[in-house]
Amino acid sequence: MNRTVSFRQMKDGTKADYELLDELEHEYLVGLPERIEAGLLKLATGLAGYPVDRLTHSLQTATRAEAAGADIELIVAALIHDMGDDLAPFNHAEVAAALIRPYVRPEVTWIVEQHGLFQSYYFAHHTGKDRHGRERFRTHRWFQSCADFCEQWDQASFDPDFPTKPLSHFMPLVREIFARPAFDPRYVGVDA
Repeated sequence: MNRTVSFRQMKDGTKADYELLDELEHEYLVGLPERIEAGLLKLATGLAGYPVDRLTHSLQTATRAEAAGADIELIVAALIHDMGDDLAPFNHAEVAAALIRPYVRPEVTWIVEQHGLFQSYYFAHHTGKDRHGRERFRTHRWFQSCADFCEQWDQASFDPDFPTKPLSHFMPLVREIFARPAFDPRYVGVDA
């Protein structure tokens, strides 16, 4: 049975309408990890030209983070850091950061949000752009964390011969992160 609210305009909604929407939203949120998985799988058919597809790149980035002893938040961030590529190629990092922001500490969100700029250090000068754009954040407390994320995991993850863990290996971590209460103060700080 399809349950629907009674209003045509939100201002006309009743307490019962909004209780129903809260219930349906909770049910919908339970499926978030599977929608993230589907979004990651779409990266396998995205942008061409690299020696590996974007899904493999994301899996390699997460594999490297895990091998380095990163915590679960950074591993999942490494996995989803390029999820915005398909729909927002010029601000994909902000899209990925918005996706993970309610579930992780601010440092992790900042790394994901800034990784596009920091990653340009490796290629911008080849296309006539400034490779040092990240320097405007030099004094930021998470500058080195983002620089390390890019140096050790992101920019290094285009290797077709790298032993890469499959998506199924990381899905329990994705489920754990995205099952957290959004903006739970145990996981999410208030400062950035």
